[in-house]
Amino acid sequence: MDNTIPAARETKREGSMKYVVILALSAGMAGLLYGYDTVSISGAIEFLAVHYNLSAAMQGLVISSIMIGGVLGVGVSGFLADKIGRRKVLLIGAACFFVSALVSAFTYDPTSLIITRIVGGVGIGLASALAITYITECAPTKYRGTLSSAYQLLTIIGIFLTNLINFFIANAGTHLWGENTGWRWMLGIGAIPAAIFFIALFLSPESPRFLLQQGKTKEGFAILERIGGTDDAKAQVASIEKSLEEEQGSTFRDLFRQPLLRALLVGIFLAIFNQAVGQNTISYYGPTMFASIGFENNGEFIASTVVGAVELLFTFVGMALIDKLGRKPLMQSGAFLMGVFAVLMALTYGMHWDGIWMLIFACGFIAAFAYSMGPVTWVMIPELFPTYLRGRAAGICTVFLWGVNFCIGQFTPMMFAHWGGAGMFAFFAALDFICFLGVTVLVPETKGKSLEEIEDYWKLKAAGKAK
Repeated sequence: MDNTIPAARETKREGSMKYVVILALSAGMAGLLYGYDTVSISGAIEFLAVHYNLSAAMQGLVISSIMIGGVLGVGVSGFLADKIGRRKVLLIGAACFFVSALVSAFTYDPTSLIITRIVGGVGIGLASALAITYITECAPTKYRGTLSSAYQLLTIIGIFLTNLINFFIANAGTHLWGENTGWRWMLGIGAIPAAIFFIALFLSPESPRFLLQQGKTKEGFAILERIGGTDDAKAQVASIEKSLEEEQGSTFRDLFRQPLLRALLVGIFLAIFNQAVGQNTISYYGPTMFASIGFENNGEFIASTVVGAVELLFTFVGMALIDKLGRKPLMQSGAFLMGVFAVLMALTYGMHWDGIWMLIFACGFIAAFAYSMGPVTWVMIPELFPTYLRGRAAGICTVFLWGVNFCIGQFTPMMFAHWGGAGMFAFFAALDFICFLGVTVLVPETKGKSLEEIEDYWKLKAAGKAK
C-alpha cells in the first residue's frame, strides 16, 4: 500500500473551519452525556430517597455509582484507543450510556439502579478523556483551546437543559407521582443524547494523528487537508512523522520517567483539582442544598437552573479567552475566585444569611469554575503528552479525575450532615486556594504551541533549558 502524501495538485485545497467545528461538536457530545447525568440524578435523588427510603450513604452511592463505572472506563480507554483508535472507543462509550439510560428508567430497586449506572459510567469514562484527545488531535493549533472547550461547553449545556427538564418533570404531577414515575423520566431521557452522540461519531473520521501513527499516511493527510488546507496538512504530516520517528523504540514506561514524568504529574494535578475545587457539590446536590436553606415549592429547581445558566454563560467566556489570554491565567484567577466565593457560602450557612445570598455566591463560584478549571483542565491534559502515549496518559489522568468525582458524589451528603454547609464549603475553600498555588508553581503555558512543540518543551525542561 502506498502511504506517501499525494503529489502536488494544480489547485490547492483550502481548509474548512466548519468541518473542524462539526468534528469538535460531534466528539464533544460526550460532555453532554456527562452533563445530563450529573443533573438528572441530582433532580431524581430527592424522589429516590423517599421512594427507596435511602440513607445519606446510599444516596451518595446511587449518585457516585456512575463514577465507579467511570473509573473503570477511563482506566482502559487509553489502552484501547491506542490500539483500535479513538473513534471506535467513543462509539462503544455511546452505546454503553444509551443502554444504561434506557434500562435505569425501568429499575425497581436500588441495587439494579446502581448496576445500570455503573454501566453508564463505563460509557462516560470511555468517552470523557478520549473526546478531548480526539478534538486535540484534529484541531488547528491556533484554535485548539477554543475547540477543545466544546466538551465542557456541551457538558454545561447538558446541565442547563437537564435542570429545565427536571423542573418541568417535577411540576408535571404531584410529589407522589414524582416518587413513583417522575424520576424514571429524568433518567430515561438520557438515551436521546446518547443516540445522537453515537450517530455523530459514526459519521466522523478517525483521528488523523492516530492514522499517521498506524502508517495510514494518505488517510491521515486527507483529513488534515480538509481541516487546514493542503500546505498546512503537508507541514503537519512532516512534523508528526518526525515526532513519530524520534519515538521509535519508545514504550509505555517512558511515561514514568523524565521528561514525561513531569508532564504526567502536572496532568494528574489538573485532573484531581478539576473535581476537588468542589463545583460538583452544587451540580449533584444543588436542589437539596437550596431546599435546606429555605427554597421551597420547587424553587430549589429554579435556583439550580439559574446556576446552570450562569455556568453556561461563563463557559462561553472561557472559550473566548483561552486562546487569547492563555490557559494558566484563567486557571489562576478562577481558582482564587472560587476560594473567595466558597468562603462566602460557608458564611451564608454559618451566619444564617438569607437564602438568596447562597444563590448569588453559588453563581459566582460556578462562574469562576466555568471559565477556568472547568474547560481548561480538559483542554490541557491531552496537550501535555506525545501522540504515541496521548490516549493512555490522558486515560491515567482522568482516572484520578473520576476517582475524586466519586468521592465528591459519595461523601458530600455525609460532609453536609456532619459538618453542615459552613464546614463543608470552608473545606472546599481551602482546596481552592491550594489549587491556585499549584497552578502558579507547577503548570506551564501551552497557548499557541503545536502538540509537537509541547512535546519538545518537556525535553528542554528536563535539561533545564525551557523558558
